Amino acid sequence: MKKIVLTLLLSLTILFVIAQAPSGYYSAADGKNGEELMEALHLIIKDHTALDYAALWAVFPITDVNEDGTVLDMYSSCEFTFGEDQDGGSGGSTECELYNREHSFPQSWFNKKSPMVSDLFHIYPVDKKVNSVRDNYPFGQVGENVTYTSTNNCKLGTSSYSGYTGVVFEPTDEYKGDFARTYFYMVTRYYDVVEGFNTPMLDKTKFPAFTEWALNLLLEWHEQDPVSEKEIVRNNLIYDDYQHNRNPFIDNPNYAKDIWDYTNSTAPSLFAAQRITVSPNPAQNMVKVETNLSGNTTLSIYNLLGNRLIRYENIPAHDTNPINISALPNGVYLISVETIGGKAITRLVVNR
Repeated sequence: MKKIVLTLLLSLTILFVIAQAPSGYYSAADGKNGEELMEALHLIIKDHTALDYAALWAVFPITDVNEDGTVLDMYSSCEFTFGEDQDGGSGGSTECELYNREHSFPQSWFNKKSPMVSDLFHIYPVDKKVNSVRDNYPFGQVGENVTYTSTNNCKLGTSSYSGYTGVVFEPTDEYKGDFARTYFYMVTRYYDVVEGFNTPMLDKTKFPAFTEWALNLLLEWHEQDPVSEKEIVRNNLIYDDYQHNRNPFIDNPNYAKDIWDYTNSTAPSLFAAQRITVSPNPAQNMVKVETNLSGNTTLSIYNLLGNRLIRYENIPAHDTNPINISALPNGVYLISVETIGGKAITRLVVNR
């Protein structure tokens, strides 16, 4: 199994993610790792309130909506209006006509059984055409043999990832981590029945549940595309208003390493004592940034959706020269610094 090296934004988002679960929600999982941790998390999240499948249409406008009110579609860059562009059973032969309900963990893998069939944590509104193209192919990494590319660069084609040579569907980079954490949730929530699931991504065991190639790939995606504000908000909504359970891998991204790679991981803790100081904070137009990391610094500022808005390179680590933030609207942002000595992050509030 490949070693896990945690990325910048994974470290960055943990400060916000940990605070989302109710106090004590995961206390039964404390101090555990490997299969013991997986089973403990299963017992915490397993008794969720199952929704009626038809009810999901009315849930999506709450859980999967862009800032402009359109459908947040992870399979295309199309703009859909809730209700008006909803799949009614016909049409959708080309992209951007209709959206429908995508089981990102296909129904055929679990024989359309409940409660999996209506579990919001793996069902998303997506373009109907791309959903049809995806079919029930496993997620994977597509090589040169690409047979379809969606408007947001999802691909269908032959796998180029070591360990699997079949046809796979590759989501766009922006959402690979979302789907990895979706799959971690599915095998954990359904730990008691996952042996009966049928897909090239699983190995017919409760643990590790995944085939080696699939697990390595999903862990890579989990690192490369860390938890976003979108996932945090969706996780909270599903818990508060609908299913009353949570995705542990959104709340604590470390759980993936602790379950599947704890024996050989050399990754540093997310809570390593790296320091970054921003002043003033709240700020108006300029801030000074200092860190105890050594070496030249790459400084980035992100919004809470994980989009990088500002980037400076080759800044001396202890330099307090002001950083111009006048282009940022009022709001909450994340400042990160990265050097050869490590990574550190903190929150920035802009308030004029």
